[in-house]
Amino acid sequence: MKGTHLGELEELILLTVGALADQAYGVSVMDEIAENTGRSLNISAVHSVLKRLEGKGMVRSSMGGATNERGGRRKRFFVLTNLGKKALDDSMEVRDHLYRRIPDILFN
Repeated sequence: MKGTHLGELEELILLTVGALADQAYGVSVMDEIAENTGRSLNISAVHSVLKRLEGKGMVRSSMGGATNERGGRRKRFFVLTNLGKKALDDSMEVRDHLYRRIPDILFN
């Protein structure tokens, strides 16, 4: 099994896949990130990270049905796996722990 360490973009995309539940596909992930962070991503970068996360076992994908609006092409939907949720939990725990260690006196 590959490591569960997440890069910043991997973490952001993994969080977004989890938040979108069963409606997470490349464009919806890209749009959700732009809407919530103001960060503009290239769709190729999103697909690259989704593929990497799938290789790590943190998401799994399945093909949706063909639609007329997409010229008969199908969407690949992604869902968070238990390993992906654990990686997010671990990441949040580390961040929270470090954040709580910042002395208040530094900002007074």
